Amino acid sequence: MKPYTAVIFDMDGVIVDSEPLHERAFLDTFTQLGLADRHGIHFPEYYGRSDQTVWRDFIARHQPSQPLAELTRLKQTRFLELLRTEQPLFPAIPALVTSLAARGPIALASGSDHTVISAVLDLSGLRRHFGAVVSADDVPRGKPAPDIFLHAADRLGVPPAACVVIEDSVAGVAAGRAAGMQVIGITNSVSGDQLGEAHAVVGDYEAIRTLLL
Repeated sequence: MKPYTAVIFDMDGVIVDSEPLHERAFLDTFTQLGLADRHGIHFPEYYGRSDQTVWRDFIARHQPSQPLAELTRLKQTRFLELLRTEQPLFPAIPALVTSLAARGPIALASGSDHTVISAVLDLSGLRRHFGAVVSADDVPRGKPAPDIFLHAADRLGVPPAACVVIEDSVAGVAAGRAAGMQVIGITNSVSGDQLGEAHAVVGDYEAIRTLLL
């Protein structure tokens, strides 16, 4: 890795092992809508993307009577229930975040909305370490567009080229690259081959520690 100033963490699949919980929450909502077996959503295609992207495709396919806001509320309510019950924080994250925050500024840039981000940060007690917390709701375009990472860098006051992104999804790696940042891909959600556009691909958090500290 080249010298860097700041680190930007993705959240789902990096801070918390939440991709399975997002899928369960969507499936429970689809069941509630009577579409358990014919929803037509292939979840790996949406890793790293916002809930709004899933719902827009779902609405285009099924044209449900419920508005987007109601569908979003139903899924989010179920996800928060699962999150608070299972508390799926990756065990190595508290020590890694604490060490990186002691070295320099860090940010969180997530495709989730601020309600979900707050729930995760409340679980982990890590909120105090992040100099900026950015949601997909804060920018015009979600991943794989670079907007969310560029906004996080701006909030930290650090040039994009001086930032390292930690991501677990194809869309997130693409967004980090498009932002002009170095990207570390961790194989929590997809294979290393799928993260091949990252500057470094790792299988665990100790490898991230070796690269950055």
